[in-house]
Amino acid sequence: MEITCSLSIEYNSKINAEKVLQSVKVDDYKFVTSKIQDNTIEATIKSKSIPSLLHTLDDYLACLSIAEKIVIK
Repeated sequence: MEITCSLSIEYNSKINAEKVLQSVKVDDYKFVTSKIQDNTIEATIKSKSIPSLLHTLDDYLACLSIAEKIVIK
């Protein structure tokens, strides 16, 4: 079984979205696929179990939160 979660995180500018994505993309590995669409980060997280998906989602959102605090002023 494979479980997929899609996220859309909208920012006030494409530049901010690009900066945040650049900060977190290094950790995507094979669990997260992410890209920029206008001023929005589009991310897809795939996992083989719900607990694993939740763990990856929690980590990804925490990384986004930290990147936002550093990059967006």
